[in-house]
Order: sequence, then C-alpha cells, then structure tokens
Amino acid sequence: MLKWMVPAAIAWVSFGMIALAQDAAPMTQPTTRPSTQSTYDRLLGSDMTVAEKPLQPIANRAPDNTTGANAVAPGAPQLPTKREGTFVIDRMGRLARSADGGWEFNFDADGAAMQDPPMKVLPNLKLMVMEDAIESGGGDLRFRVSGSLTEYRGRNYILLEKVVVSQNP
Repeated sequence: MLKWMVPAAIAWVSFGMIALAQDAAPMTQPTTRPSTQSTYDRLLGSDMTVAEKPLQPIANRAPDNTTGANAVAPGAPQLPTKREGTFVIDRMGRLARSADGGWEFNFDADGAAMQDPPMKVLPNLKLMVMEDAIESGGGDLRFRVSGSLTEYRGRNYILLEKVVVSQNP
C-alpha cells in the first residue's frame, strides 16, 4: 500500500504547483484606457465615422399621386400618410386593380372630401381570399377589412388581417 501512496502524493503535489503557477499571473497595467465618452454618447453613435452613420430620409421625395395636385379627382387635398403600425379596424371598401397591376383597397368614404386615398394591399392569404371571392362572385363586391398599415416612399400600404365579404350592397 505504501508503494502506491508515494507516487500519488508526488502527483498531487505537482498538480497543486501547476495550479498555483497558473493563478499567479504577473501584475500588468491595462492596455486600454477608460473612454472619455459617456455611455449615452456611445449609444447614440457619436463615435461613428461618416461611413458608419445611419441613413437619413431624403426630403425631396415626390408626393404620392393619389392625393394632392397630381390626383385624378380635381382639387383633391394633399393628405399626409398615416403612421406605420396604425390599425385599420372594420372599414368598408372595394378591391380594385391598380395601374401597375397590383391590388388597391378603395375605402368607402365621403366622395366629396376624399379623405381616404386608396391603399396598396400587401400580398398575403387574406388578399388571396378576396381575389377568389371576386372571381367566384363575379362583380363588384364590398369587403369589411381590418389590418395594419405600413409606409413606404410617401404611400401607405395595408397588411390585411381580417376580411369579411359584405352581404348588403
């Protein structure tokens, strides 16, 4: 038994010395200095170079042609786009093809004031249901829709979340 204890004790002592040698790191000065910028400035990105700065919106964008002086109806008012993320809830209207071949939703509204310009419909399964209803129903169907709005280049788009075909004309 004694012949096994001596090698075990030697191994134990040598492992202990290796562990102590690894823990005793030499004391050195840090290679970096603390930043003189506040955390707030760093989060805002004031230390970014010109190439790293976030993109800024371009102010000279042409307005949407569905409102203002370029609209089809004479004297149509210039309407601002609605904020992205706004919800449209249970609004009545009709689905129609736009000039570019996509789909637009024309809200039923006061025809004289034209306060609701048509919105492009983003493709999803709800749009497919509306297309199928128009093809099978044949004709001018009205829909009650709900969805969220997005904004792109001065125009609102609607992502449909609920679609109901209106039974009354």
